[in-house]
Amino acid sequence: MEISKSNNYDSKDARFDTRLSKDQKAHFERAANLGGFRNLTDFVVFAVNEKANEIIVNHNQVIAGSQDQEVFFNALTQPSKPNDALLKAVSDYKELYSK
Repeated sequence: MEISKSNNYDSKDARFDTRLSKDQKAHFERAANLGGFRNLTDFVVFAVNEKANEIIVNHNQVIAGSQDQEVFFNALTQPSKPNDALLKAVSDYKELYSK
């Protein structure tokens, strides 16, 4: 789900409430204004969505990395037999460079 700086969500779907200190709220409102957001809600939804996407992408990279490691390890420890194309390539290499 991609969120723009404008109100791009249905406010009837769900609600998220949080308590902030006055300083935090002022800080976030200033950032929202400087960032060109219409209001604090749009800024918070945008910022939280960006961070959520970053965390999910990083998590998926770790998962993919683990899966890649397993595939690589299995290829090293349980190699498949060479196919005809590989055997021909080895033969051609030896013939070419044995002279």
